[in-house]
Amino acid sequence: MKLLFEKEVKGSNRFRFPEPEVSADAAPEMIPAEHLRTADLGIPELSEVEAVRHFTALSKRAFGVDDGPYPLGSCTMKYTPKICEAAALLPGFADIHPYQSPWTVQGALKLLYELQRDLAQLTGMDAFTLQPAAGAHGELCGMMIVRAYHKSTGADAQRNVVLVPDSAHGTNPATAAAVGYQVREVKSGPDGLVDLEDLKSKLGGDVAGLMLTNPNTVGLFEKNIEEISRLVHEAGGLLYYDGANLNAIVGVARPGDMGFDVCHVNLHKTFATPHGGGGPGAGGVGVKDFLAPFLPKPVIEWNEEEDVYTLNRDLPESIGKIKTFYGNFGVCVKAYAYIRLNGFAGLRAVAQHAVLNANYLKKRLSARYEIPFDVICKHEFVATNARQAKNGVRTLDIAKRLIDFGYHPPTIYFPLIVNEAMMFEPTETESKERLDEIAAAMNTIADEAETDPGKVKGAPYTTVIGRVDETRAARHPVLKYVSE
Repeated sequence: MKLLFEKEVKGSNRFRFPEPEVSADAAPEMIPAEHLRTADLGIPELSEVEAVRHFTALSKRAFGVDDGPYPLGSCTMKYTPKICEAAALLPGFADIHPYQSPWTVQGALKLLYELQRDLAQLTGMDAFTLQPAAGAHGELCGMMIVRAYHKSTGADAQRNVVLVPDSAHGTNPATAAAVGYQVREVKSGPDGLVDLEDLKSKLGGDVAGLMLTNPNTVGLFEKNIEEISRLVHEAGGLLYYDGANLNAIVGVARPGDMGFDVCHVNLHKTFATPHGGGGPGAGGVGVKDFLAPFLPKPVIEWNEEEDVYTLNRDLPESIGKIKTFYGNFGVCVKAYAYIRLNGFAGLRAVAQHAVLNANYLKKRLSARYEIPFDVICKHEFVATNARQAKNGVRTLDIAKRLIDFGYHPPTIYFPLIVNEAMMFEPTETESKERLDEIAAAMNTIADEAETDPGKVKGAPYTTVIGRVDETRAARHPVLKYVSE
């Protein structure tokens, strides 16, 4: 078979590259002088083996779940079974094209349809979309649906406020503002839960809804969720569920049963594909029946009579398309495989073990670190440096020192309602031995904070780049320009 970029030499079975239409010497004449380079690029000349070694060395400096525990609070960086990756690489999934006719991708549509059905059952919702590309994108989709609903009732102009707890993820107020709402903050009580009296004082005819994470960002389940739901609905608002912490309750409790009207699910957190490095993600959104007409289009439907899956675009009340094609299909395949691998009973065990691990690690650290809310937590907990601060050791110092022990630091300085917070989410995939190792490292750092605080404040010592002034770097970056 002839190569497309070669021409056959007449009278020969050999091939040669065609002569360029414009010679290299003539090329400068075709480019305006002001656009011509006058100096060498300064690119180093390296052999292939040196280039390979360079990028291999860079890759070894990275840290991921396959290297060790990644206890980022509120992020659920858990190990993903490799069978989920293998499923996404199957030719029938990996090699299809989004422009193909639905008739040629029935298997893919069936997978998405069944995944939506499973997520609806797991969350207590009635309908789902898998279009959103991430959790924050799911929030955007969900709040656009909330706004579309109020427009359909004629109350949108009046209801221009969204309530957000002071412990919420930062994306919540950002999303509400992006959709055009004013944000009104609801305070947390001394127990770390929503202050019901403050909530009541913020509710009124101008409230479109409340965005809530449950369990919340300090790892506690909102025990008054049914009362919160009643208050919001009686005021005419809708209840939005931020699914970032669903891993703590999946298979055990359902947002829909708590009174939530719309929710997003981080498939890349609860159902495989940890999202370190910013992606990839998928933020499916579920709604109750009365909100289903507003879901983004197209909607996957199954024609039972013809036993065929179709894409319905005839949805006059839809908020429209919010993602190119249908979403991050590969992430959805991994989530589907993960759910099938565990089964609903297995997913319940996932939540139970996540809660067990978090409480075990919290107990192991409580003797040396301050625990602001020292009660039974769910999937994560918050510790602080209150006992180490007397020696000038900050939360940042502790996190940097933990790197020297070979562990990724927890989330720090979040949630904002806790001063000098360290937020741990060990996830269900870490063994007791690993949790004991992390606890031992953290307790060693606590010892160092008392006997040699300077050692902690100077960490890390094992990384290529040591301590940097992060604030100065952000405010006064050193930029280099190549001038000729």
